Amino acid sequence: MTTERATHWDNAYANGDTTRSWYQPSPTTSLRLLEEAAISPAVGLIDVGGGASTLVDALLVRGHTDLTVLDVSAHGLDLARDRLRSRADSVTWIVTDLLSWVPTRRYAVWHDRAVFHFLTDPVETERYRSVLSEALEPGGLAMVGAFATDGPTHCSGLEVARYDGPTLAEQAAPGCDVVTELREEHHTPSGGVQPFTWVVLRRPVGHAE
Repeated sequence: MTTERATHWDNAYANGDTTRSWYQPSPTTSLRLLEEAAISPAVGLIDVGGGASTLVDALLVRGHTDLTVLDVSAHGLDLARDRLRSRADSVTWIVTDLLSWVPTRRYAVWHDRAVFHFLTDPVETERYRSVLSEALEPGGLAMVGAFATDGPTHCSGLEVARYDGPTLAEQAAPGCDVVTELREEHHTPSGGVQPFTWVVLRRPVGHAE
């Protein structure tokens, strides 16, 4: 499955990312949530499924010094590195399937825009929760964005799950406290609109598995 997933997303990025439905010139909602949470630029932040996202660019401009981007697509990460040029050396890049990843450290912020909704098998969602728990430090924040209940049923040729806020919070990180819940209307490069649900979840300080 890991090889199939990597091949699928490498193919998806084959012609670049700026015309793909997920593309954002600026990750406005993610930046807003980080600002509202008063995230220090010195803390560890991981963008899971980050691919060629421009979030890392924006965070470097804002002075973040401990950034990690993880994606199953080596080609997607190459697009980001090429875009950043020498600034890419300031970022830790991890090419792996999130579901088979074994974290070697913990992060203060876990950011996921549009990975979780691709996990439609309960075994996969359980593994996601396990990896998140291993990677997120006590008191840390998990920011998760997924298609809303009136969002697409498929994306990039794959079936997706759709969520309202309470369900997304419970499925992605049970036991965490809900800090924020909001709806985003993502405008695709082709002019379409994709509704997203976002939740910001705080891991209790005493929760240290």
